[in-house]
Amino acid sequence: MSRINLTLSGVSTPEDLNRVTTALMMVDGVESVDIGREWAEVEGRVNRDALIAAVEALKSGFTAR
Repeated sequence: MSRINLTLSGVSTPEDLNRVTTALMMVDGVESVDIGREWAEVEGRVNRDALIAAVEALKSGFTAR
């Protein structure tokens, strides 16, 4: 199992945090997500690009890198 750290931008409210957390948890292979306004730490067997795509698919101005 790997751990991937992401830098987030555009996340500002608790509702934003919930939306991003849900999007990340829906990606196949994700086992856990810890998140803050400017970061996310994801554990599981997952591709970094899939996580970034999941955040950007929300189309709410959130970005991940």
